[in-house]
Amino acid sequence: MEKEEIMETVKKENVKLIELQFSDIDGQIKSVTIPDHKLEEAIDRGQWFDGSSIQGFTRIFESDMYLKPDTETFNTLPWKSMNGHKVARIICDVYMPDGKPFAGDPRHILKMAVEKAHEAGLEYYVGPELEFFLFQTNNGKIETAPHDVGGYFDFAPMDLASDVRKDIIFSLEQLGLEVEASHHEVAFGQHEIDFKYGKAVQTADNVLTFKYAVKAVAHAHGLYASFMPKPIFGINGSGMHVHQSLFKNGENVFYDSGGKYMLSATARHFIAGQLEHARALAAIIAPTVNSYKRLVPGYEAPVYISWGQINRSAMIRIPRYSKGRESGTRAELRCPDPSSNPYLAFAAMLSAGLDGIKKKLSPPDPVEESLYDFSEEKIAKLGIKTLPGSLIEAVGELEKDPILKEALGKHTFEKYIEAKKAEWDGYRLQVTPWELKRYLEKI
Repeated sequence: MEKEEIMETVKKENVKLIELQFSDIDGQIKSVTIPDHKLEEAIDRGQWFDGSSIQGFTRIFESDMYLKPDTETFNTLPWKSMNGHKVARIICDVYMPDGKPFAGDPRHILKMAVEKAHEAGLEYYVGPELEFFLFQTNNGKIETAPHDVGGYFDFAPMDLASDVRKDIIFSLEQLGLEVEASHHEVAFGQHEIDFKYGKAVQTADNVLTFKYAVKAVAHAHGLYASFMPKPIFGINGSGMHVHQSLFKNGENVFYDSGGKYMLSATARHFIAGQLEHARALAAIIAPTVNSYKRLVPGYEAPVYISWGQINRSAMIRIPRYSKGRESGTRAELRCPDPSSNPYLAFAAMLSAGLDGIKKKLSPPDPVEESLYDFSEEKIAKLGIKTLPGSLIEAVGELEKDPILKEALGKHTFEKYIEAKKAEWDGYRLQVTPWELKRYLEKI
């Protein structure tokens, strides 16, 4: 939307408050709220704020920064209104006082990765599938029990959240996301709503919008929505499978009618790049201590650094080709989870794939059997490596990876490593109920 169109919408729809939103290094939405009469000035000149308290941003003596609204992201919020007055939001880019983009802004980092693809004439498209849990609340407190006992593709009465998902869909559509499907997932209280793929930056914006909308609508129903990768022991965790493809001049360059699985050499190089960088990539696409309690064998989460078509235990799956839908040829990366910052995740994934293309890397032979059924000896014989088993192991791999370091940039790379090591220390120093139960009386 152009500025004039936005100002007309604000007046016509009686919008009185506007949330200027951006992302911190962890992918959490941050926001500054301004009244409607300040919006035009914010669009023209930006909105100043203190960046020193934002995770991964600047030090206290470098705190002055400003937000530059991206007018294409303007939307009114369907769940926020009071006395007939509406609230809108705009996603912003972060700038320094000298007018240059802030190097640590996750949205800027993704834009830089996309620009490298553009230099080769390529456009990166992604289609993420975010899973989440709905939990009951009691007087504002989150209950640990899931909201229902439904299973995969169940419907009412087993699926108690069908109406909640419908309200989420209506909200997402009003916010400009094109929803393609929704259903109950495998675990109790677990759900998935899929929206249409798109260019990387727009889709990363949509991921933030999606999570924001899901939580807001769930709250309106007296529930709590969580994108925690593994909130409940013994059942499936939540992933964010990401379908990826590269286009050039409007054509999908992953497609080749003569290639295995209809994949081109470019697609194979891209896949090889992601497999090559997988252990370091994990620190960005599975970025929490809890992520590695999802990435274990037996719960449909990929652990083995491999690829194939019918094999859902592989890290990268190639969906079957459908005649007449060549543009749908893609590679599905299955190890990301929804706790990741979508801007950093897509930037790292793209950079790893482009490195494979640049170096013309070849992937190993695909594996079409369930790797969970293989013995350790057979896996070792095939030369199949595994993803890191913990956050600190993944961070160690990231520290050694120059391609992903370049993708994040010096500022964010250092801040990210520092934040993740602090997160690990915070976890490892805790005395957990499991330890007390196992050791207190025994030792």
